[in-house]
Amino acid sequence: MSKVNNINTVKVRKKVISKLGNYLILSFIAVICAGPFLWMVSTSFKTGTNIYDLRFFNFRPTFDNYIGVMEFLSVPKYIANTLIITLSSIALDVIFSAMCAYPLACMEFKGKKIIMGALLSSMIIPAAAGMIINYLIISKMHLLNNLVGVILPGSVKVFSIILLRQSYLGIPKELVEAARIDGAGEGRIWWKIMMPGILPSVSTVIIFDFISRWNEFLWPIIVLQDPEKYPLATALQFLNGSFNYKFGYIAAGTVISIVPIIIVFLLCQKNYIEAVSGAVKG
Repeated sequence: MSKVNNINTVKVRKKVISKLGNYLILSFIAVICAGPFLWMVSTSFKTGTNIYDLRFFNFRPTFDNYIGVMEFLSVPKYIANTLIITLSSIALDVIFSAMCAYPLACMEFKGKKIIMGALLSSMIIPAAAGMIINYLIISKMHLLNNLVGVILPGSVKVFSIILLRQSYLGIPKELVEAARIDGAGEGRIWWKIMMPGILPSVSTVIIFDFISRWNEFLWPIIVLQDPEKYPLATALQFLNGSFNYKFGYIAAGTVISIVPIIIVFLLCQKNYIEAVSGAVKG
């Protein structure tokens, strides 16, 4: 009995040591990945005299950098512009991608495979390659220097269509067939049965769209000639140009722009993980 107990004790110790080693390695990797962000947050609370101090913890924090950014930039106005662009793009992407993915997943028609092949092929094309075409189209539509011209191009993403289509395929076909037997139309089936079943994937689309649109920098500069209409990420370039000797202002402005992304991710985190884990299992 004593030998058995000793063997069990050794196994337990090995497991504890193995888990402890794994946690230490993961913690070290997490610190390396989060290090630049933590340093930037810490820098945003520093004065100009200790701006390049590599210590993460600041024992004398100051809000002077945030106050300076607020005084120099009309942050609420730029945030409002960013919200208009971001929320409008998310709404367009979720609605039209969900509508486009539904027949590709639940209906049979001629040319279905060709459409899927064309969609998948379009994902290979770099986004920068379409900027000239998008600019010409927006120009012909007289949408230059207009927020609509920033919103429309790229609002409906192929990635969202493919992701939602895969989510539709995971819903039992018996539910759709039963609804059709009861006399429900395709629009009612899509809204009442299919959409509630793919909410985790919708949350994933919202997160990706929010991050990409909130941080969009180049396209608004191309379309908008009036700096008053810039989104927040584009407006931060003024800090880089005017305060290159005050990196604390740039860090504070960057933190302000990142906070909404963190909030959205935390709100949609559960559904996001469910969608990703479901995609891996599929």
